[in-house]
Amino acid sequence: MTAFRVLVACEFSGTVRNAFLARGHDAWSCDLLPAEDGSNRHIRGDARDILNDGWDLLMVAHPPCTRLCNSGVRWLSSPPPGKTRNEMWAELEEGAALFSAFWNAPIERVCIENPVMHRHAKERIRNYQEFAQSVQPWQFGHPEVKRTCLWLRNLPPLVPTAIVEGREARVHRMSPGPNRWRERSRFFTGIAEAMADQWGNISTTERIAA
Repeated sequence: MTAFRVLVACEFSGTVRNAFLARGHDAWSCDLLPAEDGSNRHIRGDARDILNDGWDLLMVAHPPCTRLCNSGVRWLSSPPPGKTRNEMWAELEEGAALFSAFWNAPIERVCIENPVMHRHAKERIRNYQEFAQSVQPWQFGHPEVKRTCLWLRNLPPLVPTAIVEGREARVHRMSPGPNRWRERSRFFTGIAEAMADQWGNISTTERIAA
């Protein structure tokens, strides 16, 4: 197996990074926050600053989705308390610019995970394409419901690994609190392991159109 240099952008938990590390890849996470697990395989900063650092084949990115997702489009016209309409649109521009930087990164194979986007976000992303697939944690061993869309470039769709019953919307029903955002953004280990197993074994000469 070829060991890839893997960048996991906008990740502080280490979930995806550790899945690739466990399979022998040279994997690094990057986020504005410090590594939750204290790993020395974490780069603290803006991931856009290291996109040209010779990552071999794969970037898995988890950009913040608050202003891009379809479920929050209403805030662009009716801002939440403490925010102005101009601030909402400025945050949309910032979020779209980050997604665009990842989608157009000089890395051969890219995966970006986000919820379904609204049209204003799509219009602001350079070379935008629709997501390649959507996955659920219950397809990968977790008895939960949380739809996640994957934008893929030169990567095949993930194949479910362990379909389970007893599904609940645990993340959606989380109680309010200071750590709710952290838990809601936490990636599922079963999906991370599927990424590492299925994408980490792609030949360096193999090209699959997303």
